[in-house]
Amino acid sequence: MSLQAYKTASTRAENPREMEYRLFGQVTRALMHAATVDKSDIATRIDALDWNRRLWSALATDCSDPGNQMDKALRAQIISISLFVNRHSSVVMRGDDDFEALVDINKMIMQGLAGPSTPGTAQAA
Repeated sequence: MSLQAYKTASTRAENPREMEYRLFGQVTRALMHAATVDKSDIATRIDALDWNRRLWSALATDCSDPGNQMDKALRAQIISISLFVNRHSSVVMRGDDDFEALVDINKMIMQGLAGPSTPGTAQAA
């Protein structure tokens, strides 16, 4: 990474919600790209699936922390989605389904993170 890119990244003033939105956008774009490459490009497909899986795993781990202040029902839903993402990623890796469900889930989360004040921003993915 160039020094300028590092300075830009390190000085970016984002709140946690904005950071999560940006990360979901990056991961979702990777999934969307992976969905368009030839099935023989296994590295691109697996890299995107793994990145998405790691994102959801980190969210589930955070939600399972007893000190997490989010509503318990919402935490349980996030953990449940994480389990689905993990299972469905394996199905996609085997070539038995496509990326659509994973992309759709991420876009819905992005819409929630964007909130009502910025409608349509999830389309940037």
